Amino acid sequence: MFDRIGTAKRLALGLGALVFLLVVASAAAIVGSARVHRGIAETMRQEEGVRLSLELASAVRDQYAHQAHTIIIGDRSHLGFYDQARATVLGLTARLRQRAGGEEERRLVDAIEAESGTLDRIFKESIVPSVVRGEHENVKEEHGRAQLVVTRIQDLTQQLVSRFEARIEAARAEAERIERTTLWLLVGLLVAAPVLAAAVSLAIARSIVVPVAQLSAGAARIAAGDLDARIEVSGAPELVSLARQWNAMTAALRDHQEKLVRSEKLAGIGRLAAGVAHEINNPLGVILGYAKLLRKRADGVLAEDLAVVEEEALRAKEIVDGLLDLSRPLPPPGTDPVDLRVLADDVVARLRDARLLDGVAVSVDGVARAPGHAEKLRQVLVNLVLNAAEAAGAGGRVAVRVGGRDGAAEVAVEDSGPGIPDAARAKLFEPFFTTKPRGTGLGLAVSRAIARAHGGELAAGDAPGGGARFALTLPAVATAAAANGEAA
Repeated sequence: MFDRIGTAKRLALGLGALVFLLVVASAAAIVGSARVHRGIAETMRQEEGVRLSLELASAVRDQYAHQAHTIIIGDRSHLGFYDQARATVLGLTARLRQRAGGEEERRLVDAIEAESGTLDRIFKESIVPSVVRGEHENVKEEHGRAQLVVTRIQDLTQQLVSRFEARIEAARAEAERIERTTLWLLVGLLVAAPVLAAAVSLAIARSIVVPVAQLSAGAARIAAGDLDARIEVSGAPELVSLARQWNAMTAALRDHQEKLVRSEKLAGIGRLAAGVAHEINNPLGVILGYAKLLRKRADGVLAEDLAVVEEEALRAKEIVDGLLDLSRPLPPPGTDPVDLRVLADDVVARLRDARLLDGVAVSVDGVARAPGHAEKLRQVLVNLVLNAAEAAGAGGRVAVRVGGRDGAAEVAVEDSGPGIPDAARAKLFEPFFTTKPRGTGLGLAVSRAIARAHGGELAAGDAPGGGARFALTLPAVATAAAANGEAA
């Protein structure tokens, strides 16, 4: 799986992993610090609760002390001080209720407040009236009740302080635990970062150095002339792709060399064939002339034999003329515009007059003009229409469509025949290749050469309704005129 990842992605993954570790370390430090700060804040809040609890215990003692002073003095002179102490107790219980972090602490605060209220009722409803009336026994009894209430308040206050101190201890222990955990996590991440960096660097180095060495060795073999050498590389996808392209380039170079050799051979054969064709063209003409002359004078079996000689001589002359057309340099296409619709109509009319389209429905439609050599273009159309008529057969249809497309003129010849066999598509325009029983295999090759000499192309394909479609594409008049203007 790692070998499928490109070098750039590997570097990105390695850097990303390091960045991820640093981010995790930073996040761990931030989170740990935040949790420690929350623990400190909680500790301070609980310490504030302890302080308020101690102040509450002191305020309750002040409340009780002012009750005692009232009993000792025997008048109402300390009631103002008592009310201040009572107000202090109520304020402290309200603040403690806000600081209470749990249900138990709030229960204790409520109990302290309730006991303080009981102490206040005992004082105001029993002790003060008894002091004023001088009922010493009743004062003594109620003072004892008040003392018990104060003792209960002190116990409740101590329980509240213990609760707050327990929470302080827990918060401190949690803060210490978080500090230790964060420290170990940071140490682990900082140790893992260089280890990961070293591992990624080693993996990337191994995935690049070895393939580069293999590429270098393969290039040396190819430079030495071994075009059959193949470079096998595994590792970084870029280097694997480079090795494949190198192998494809070597194969293309080998094929190009083979094609050059074949082209030289074919060129030699073509020159030889052109020379031979030129030399035998005149004897063939003589043979054809004498065969026609003798056939007119002969009769019976001899006339039939002479007809065969004449037919075969004509076929041989067609082959010779095709060879000469293929090897002879084509004349310049010319710049005079040719009306392709008029040319197509004329070709169909002449072939129909020669009874070469009997039984085949041929239609021509559309208009287009293109600069070129009219007679050479006529030769192409004659060949295409004849081929289409032979493919369509008796009762078939041939459509010649003239038009323009993408700034070019096009003449498409479509037939209703069986279409082009898949095995023949690649060799369709090669000289001497034919699917006809008596074809020379030169017509389409010559036609494509004429099309290309005009700056166009001849292509074969499938007709929309079935059958074959041959499209002659030529530069349109406007395009050609613009080109000539630029050249000028």
